[in-house]
Amino acid sequence: MKRFTILVALLLATTFSAFADKGMWLPSLIASRIDDMKAKGFKLEAEDIYSINQASLKDAVVLFDGGCTGEIVSNEGLLITNHHCGYDAIQALSSVEHDYLTDGFWAMSKEEELPCPGLKVHILVRMEDVTERIAKGEKVEKIIAKAQKEGKGYVAKVEQLYYGNQAYLFVYREFSDVRLVAAPPTTIGKFGADNDNWIWPRHTGDFSIFRIYVNGKNEPAAYNANNKPYTPARHFKVSTEGVKEGDFTMIYGFPGNTQEYITSDAVKYIAEKSDPTKIELRTQRLDIIGAAQKLSPETRIKYAAKQANIANAWKKWQGEVKGINRLGTYSKKLDYEAKFREQNPDKAYLLDSLEASYAKNMEGYFNYELFNETLRGIELQQVVFLASDAAAIERFYKDFDVEVDRELAVAMLKAYEELATADATSLRKLFAQHGGAEQYANWLYDNTKLGTFEGFKATNIAEDPMVEFANAVIEIQRYVKQFAYRNLSNIPDIQRWYQPYVKALMEWDKERAFFPDANLTLRVAYGKVAGYEYEDAVWHNPQTTLEGIIAKDNPEIYDYNVPQALRDAYAKKDYGRWGIELNGKYTVPVCFIATNHTTGGNSGSPVINANGELIGVNFDRTWLSTMSDIEFDETLCRNIICDIRYVLFVVDKVGGAGWLIDEMGL
Repeated sequence: MKRFTILVALLLATTFSAFADKGMWLPSLIASRIDDMKAKGFKLEAEDIYSINQASLKDAVVLFDGGCTGEIVSNEGLLITNHHCGYDAIQALSSVEHDYLTDGFWAMSKEEELPCPGLKVHILVRMEDVTERIAKGEKVEKIIAKAQKEGKGYVAKVEQLYYGNQAYLFVYREFSDVRLVAAPPTTIGKFGADNDNWIWPRHTGDFSIFRIYVNGKNEPAAYNANNKPYTPARHFKVSTEGVKEGDFTMIYGFPGNTQEYITSDAVKYIAEKSDPTKIELRTQRLDIIGAAQKLSPETRIKYAAKQANIANAWKKWQGEVKGINRLGTYSKKLDYEAKFREQNPDKAYLLDSLEASYAKNMEGYFNYELFNETLRGIELQQVVFLASDAAAIERFYKDFDVEVDRELAVAMLKAYEELATADATSLRKLFAQHGGAEQYANWLYDNTKLGTFEGFKATNIAEDPMVEFANAVIEIQRYVKQFAYRNLSNIPDIQRWYQPYVKALMEWDKERAFFPDANLTLRVAYGKVAGYEYEDAVWHNPQTTLEGIIAKDNPEIYDYNVPQALRDAYAKKDYGRWGIELNGKYTVPVCFIATNHTTGGNSGSPVINANGELIGVNFDRTWLSTMSDIEFDETLCRNIICDIRYVLFVVDKVGGAGWLIDEMGL
């Protein structure tokens, strides 16, 4: 146990040795950062952020739908997240007759709130360092099973931090009765769409509102019409005082994936091979879907969520490559590694071993990523595996267009034929039998009967050629699944060298702030409201307003065609209590930016002020910030936040749902 004790002391000593804005800190250890937070303006204590003995802010933060964050804003389980986080649920409830994406949805009472089948949220009960328990021989499965017996609706998982140098247990309460309360029209919630995604200045009202329901004992329960709104241990107080340059901000959420400690080999792979390839493939897919959406309102709805999911990472990767190149991240890594080698000659073998492991696994991981971007994007093959599930089949065809899928299949099979180096014997044979990937794709869609729900019902699936294709894809999947990890660096053959390497870095680089990489567990990040220099002689202010929306408003362009209610409010200056004087104008604040370190998963996270009050809903980063998953630069990296005053303004003046504002205690 002596080795374990030394390791813990090392982590505690190095993790909090530097005090910069960057970092995603474990809430249970935030006491070690609280002095720096207070020096920057924070007025609460560590126990207010995280406590297992009393209600704390952690009890008002939810993991939303397994990949976003949300915040509880009333004592009746009302929660706010991003519009793009609720997008799948909103789309699933939409139809041509009830197009909640385009028109928005506003419940005027709890009775009008809509159940969202399959949507779940999780609230953290506690986190616990279990490194010592595992070192003593206790099995992870036993730790999890024991934790899940502690309460009704409890789920648990053990996550590795610092590439396995620490292990933490996270215990959650899972809620499955979640209902849609309000969603703005898409041209508010997704204003600017792909054109404005990852961009500043930004004018997107990226929010939606849901409610958690529970049984009569305030416990998680499956949907039941008799369920009651959830009474949380804590909810966020909403502040309408606004922000100004330099104000303290804290973000509390579930960041998904960062790679702070990867070596130059991984950076080069990302910037020169992985991202450029994925960008090109997604460009092709988006072009095909976009062209089809322009021709048909029905197709636009069917593919809205799919298009949004494809586009989000597509644009992020473009900014990531640009940022890596702009910062010279690859060269910096090489210099850092050279210095490490020089000052730690006895540990240079760690870098040699990492380099060799990357060389061994890079091709396989590229084929795994290629599989995900090409073959998995061909939807019709799913019917082969869903055939016995009547409900799943109906849901599939509701949001499917065979001609769109045909075009996608042609493009993606051609790309796979050109780029893949994996052992794909069966699929290659099918290509050869038909004269190439393009010819095979067209033959497949000419001969399958599964393109429509009617065809599916009239077909013996076992005799359909889609089965042969699906089996060929499965063969490839069996090969690439050995590389199916979050990142190239998480492949066990590579990651095993990161554990001693990161430990060695902590021992050597005493001035560096070592925080655990994001892995969709609850974290705290803090900073301040701040503009930045976008390029030479171009300064970006930290606040946008309603004037920017009206300047972009264009009825001829779907993504910029704002609701008439918004135009009317602007024309009459009917801003109610949400209007402010800013730069000599009477206006409504829309978005602001801050220096909080964020990534995917932080979408929907509460942004709070020095008093712990909700001032905004995080939803994006600037394009120059997307490299922050790999290198965070305080001068450039900014997270984008929807000002809570704009949320309230839209709820009030566009939705007419003032009862929700009353519920928030305003």
